[in-house]
Amino acid sequence: MTAQIQYADVEVGTELPSGSFPVTRATLVRYAGASGDFNPIHWNEKFAKEVGLPDVIAHGMFTMAEAIRVVTDWVGDPGAVVEYGVRFTKPVAVPNDERGAVIEVSAKVAVKLDDNRVRVDLTAMSADQKVLGMSRAVVQLG
Repeated sequence: MTAQIQYADVEVGTELPSGSFPVTRATLVRYAGASGDFNPIHWNEKFAKEVGLPDVIAHGMFTMAEAIRVVTDWVGDPGAVVEYGVRFTKPVAVPNDERGAVIEVSAKVAVKLDDNRVRVDLTAMSADQKVLGMSRAVVQLG
């Protein structure tokens, strides 16, 4: 599969379609099983609060993975993402109810690079707080 977006069709400032990603405690348990990360801060409310967290929190790598979905959905090929990095700025607190939490992600093309690549800057928010900082992906376009 190759990128469905063409380099010539993209300008600096191009906004990608935003994404809204719900997270529940059940989501975190499934992710723990898939990732092997069973740290109790991700499923045990009592433990999370004892170590100073506001509630059970989503795995950082889960949050990072949900955010990049905005880019992979836009480009049409996950393999087109050639670099991706973030700083974890705030945890995504996940309350123990049906609604859980929501990660809201927006992104835009920040720089056009050589070799049909662009840098996309992402903004990930949850509960009105920025949860990822310096969230950037380099994407190989067609």
